[in-house]
Amino acid sequence: MSDPAVRPLSGLKVVELGTLIAGPFASRILAEFGAEVIKIESPDGGDPLRKWRLLYEGTSLWWFVQARNKKSVTLNLKHPDGLDVLRRLLADADVLVENFRPGVLDKLGLPEATLRELNPSLVIVRLSGFGQTGPMAEQPGFGAIGESMGGLRYITGFPDRPPVKVGISIGDSIAALWGVIGALMALRHRDATGGRGAGQGQTVDVALYEAVFAMMESMLPEFDVFGFIRGRTGNIMPGITPSNTHTARDGRHIIIGGNGDAIFKRLMLAVGRADLAADPSLADNAGRDVRRDEIYALIDAWVADRDGDEVLRVLGEADVPVSRVYSIEDIVADPQYLARAMFETLELPDGRPFKAPAVVPRLSETPGGTDWIGPELGAHTDEVLAGLGIGPERIACMREQGTL
Repeated sequence: MSDPAVRPLSGLKVVELGTLIAGPFASRILAEFGAEVIKIESPDGGDPLRKWRLLYEGTSLWWFVQARNKKSVTLNLKHPDGLDVLRRLLADADVLVENFRPGVLDKLGLPEATLRELNPSLVIVRLSGFGQTGPMAEQPGFGAIGESMGGLRYITGFPDRPPVKVGISIGDSIAALWGVIGALMALRHRDATGGRGAGQGQTVDVALYEAVFAMMESMLPEFDVFGFIRGRTGNIMPGITPSNTHTARDGRHIIIGGNGDAIFKRLMLAVGRADLAADPSLADNAGRDVRRDEIYALIDAWVADRDGDEVLRVLGEADVPVSRVYSIEDIVADPQYLARAMFETLELPDGRPFKAPAVVPRLSETPGGTDWIGPELGAHTDEVLAGLGIGPERIACMREQGTL
């Protein structure tokens, strides 16, 4: 475990007004690298993610990872005292991360103008389905909607079947990453203009559909210049040949990426086709793509005649990019994952150890780490309020009144 005191974001205070995926994932990254993240939750159950997917003794295993290193504070934001506490926290914060629907903060009496009065140097990271402006701004939008509107779903799957989703909430995760990038850039600007308390804060406006659209490679210029509409092509990418999934004799699915010019030659030699390795018409991607059906058919046949381990060995020795398609069972036993220490062993509340993904990216001098797993609802309420100068008697009274 790395020393929290020397993590790169130590000293930053982040207030999270987020639920489920995009906002909480963004603040999770900040927390992993040393920021003090104060997660504001409703006293009435908290973040719904606490109950998503597989539960261990009533709490989501996902929660324990998604909320690691965060401090859980319960506040009833419909109560004036709850809003007062939030205002006091924001007045001393570096970053606010929120993924409410646009307009919710305004209804709470915290529009951006008020936030700027409270804290002119505050960096406000706003994640929403469609951004803070435009005709769709106030509509609800989850990751699935962002993936659809951003163009990802249209190109995912096979041409003779309806579009399919990626196996995770990739739209939310991409938006969260953009949110973190934006926050760090805004903090750099704040520090360059006077620092905490004096520097210029700003708003980072991340729309889920735009976050996805930003990843769509050359789709827009190809359409604008050539009128080309990229569609679903299964596991291949036209113009990048060969790169595909093949099935071995023992049923294993193998990914082979032989689309580099030199790599293609090595691949053809490895599968016994020296004639194709030397064929000048196949020397570049354009030529190979014209004959992609022929090339994929011969690779399919070669792989299907061998067990997966043999395919991996032969192509690995030929220096051709190759991998089986990993399940989580494959991942936890893989030597590369183990050598890179990609699993942390943490403890559940009852002391049972469990594996969680290690923190990425890796920093050589100030790495991130896990100090505690996702906390119980309101576990840090008294601590955080005491830090604001609110005494135990007042805290008890606020709890009785339903503020906490």
